[in-house]
Amino acid sequence: MLRNGLEPWHLLIVAVVCILLFGAKKLPDTARALGKSLRILKSEAKAMKADDAPPASPSPAPPVPTRDRTDDRP
Repeated sequence: MLRNGLEPWHLLIVAVVCILLFGAKKLPDTARALGKSLRILKSEAKAMKADDAPPASPSPAPPVPTRDRTDDRP
């Protein structure tokens, strides 16, 4: 029954139904809004992946010179 999947005439019927339901003027605006939403979703997903990544290892701090207790003797 579903061996062939979508054929070109199936897509044509879907397109005609969409045009009849939403009108030819609203379809470009709807597609534009959907594209913006997908771009926002993609950028947010990329930001979440960047937050999950371990931070780069910081460079080690230079050693702090310590004073020897023998220096305080008179």
